[in-house]
Amino acid sequence: MFRKILIANRGEIAVRVIRTCREMGIDTVAVYSQADRLALHVRMADEAYEIGGYSPRESYLMQERLIATAKRSSAEAIHPGYGFLSENAEFADAVAAAGLVFIGPSGEAMRKMGDKTAARQLMQSAGVPTVPGSKDAVDDPEEAMAIAEQVGFPVLIKASAGGGGKGMRLAARAEDLPELFKTASSEARSAFGDGRVYIEKYVENPRHIEFQILADHHGNVVHLGERECSIQRRHQKVIEESPSSLLDEKMRAQMGEAAVEAARSCGYTNAGTIEFIVDKNRNFYFLEMNTRLQVEHPVTEMVTGLDLVRLQLEIAAGGKLPFRQGQIERRGHAIECRVYAEDPENNFLPSIGRLTHVQRPGGFGIREDSGVGEGDEISIYYDPMIAKLIAWGADRDEAIRRMRRALAEYELAGVRTTIPFCLWVLNHPNFVAGEFDTHFVQNEFHDVQLSATNGRIDLTAAALAAVLHQESHALEPAHSLPAHADSSTGLWKLRGWKKNRQN
Repeated sequence: MFRKILIANRGEIAVRVIRTCREMGIDTVAVYSQADRLALHVRMADEAYEIGGYSPRESYLMQERLIATAKRSSAEAIHPGYGFLSENAEFADAVAAAGLVFIGPSGEAMRKMGDKTAARQLMQSAGVPTVPGSKDAVDDPEEAMAIAEQVGFPVLIKASAGGGGKGMRLAARAEDLPELFKTASSEARSAFGDGRVYIEKYVENPRHIEFQILADHHGNVVHLGERECSIQRRHQKVIEESPSSLLDEKMRAQMGEAAVEAARSCGYTNAGTIEFIVDKNRNFYFLEMNTRLQVEHPVTEMVTGLDLVRLQLEIAAGGKLPFRQGQIERRGHAIECRVYAEDPENNFLPSIGRLTHVQRPGGFGIREDSGVGEGDEISIYYDPMIAKLIAWGADRDEAIRRMRRALAEYELAGVRTTIPFCLWVLNHPNFVAGEFDTHFVQNEFHDVQLSATNGRIDLTAAALAAVLHQESHALEPAHSLPAHADSSTGLWKLRGWKKNRQN
């Protein structure tokens, strides 16, 4: 096993990796930008090195500096976390060329699965179902039109080299396709430096379901079951759960086998995720592969009892998977809510500022993964996720009720958050019934006043709360009395107040 590793990331995923390493007796090396000098992952690691300026391009994306820091600190391996360089094949190759171990798949496997059109061809060769559409990238609108007419409108125009909804357009009618084709290609070129796009049949009322896989260097590949990721906004996941309310055991087995075959087909090693889309008739199709650890991996850990980061480290060090497919047991139900510093009532715009008060939820079956705490700044330079809140229950109903309780306990002041939005989802009858698709937020979340929905309090109550809060915590207002206090999570939480640091 490794003696020391460098974590080429920040925030909660860096903290997550540090915790497992500490349990395993592995020393950790943190890296940080100028914006993250006092960050939690910097304070928790055994060593920490500044690697550049404020923005990711000046720091966490500096491949040569990361590798040089790993060698300088005598680290033997690099864990990329997720985001940043985690799916960068050139970085994986450079790490290996430097005599270090990349804790993830090979650069070759990333290339096979990173290009969407190449991945589709590989899956078709492996017998894994794919959505009807073009086999290769499409060069011009006329070719796109011919393919669209063959598979039938509506169709999706999708970037070959991208993800996250960038370079993606829905063409519902033939007359819309030429202009949308140009727009998608231009956006893909701007976002990924690659303007290639392909055509795919649009799946109506889709469910987004992914399977966690693990593969070692000895030919062993297993899946750890599915995660339902259909609650999304702008193609970004916000609430995930395991197991899915849609699957029965037969369909779960079929999708799991397809996921394992997909991983085998590209010679994959380490942790990864095979993403599927499921249509209204319960047909499933390969969507893409994420060649890294997923943000939502804790829900799988909660239902399997397995530490995925530990397994990543053991596999990267050359170890064999300690179990076979039939030995994996899943118990109960887990739900994850991503808590972002965003304003749900203002089109989820980022809410930048300092966390002036944090009180975390707890209790049986509750886990909170976070990389920030009270007094920390939510920066303009990075993703505005504050934390991931995970709830486990014996069944889905208990997990939902436990998550509602935990969200109601969560106190965050200084920025707007998605906590009230998460509560709105968890109380929606369609979510409770398990009857939703990837358009749930788009179709249901409009003209919703979250504070009113969850009990907005008036200015008199806010003033009283402010006085009580000031007396008990020695707080002083940053500005004048706030227009309202947010009780949307069921507790008093004041926005715009900060601790008096002159004490």
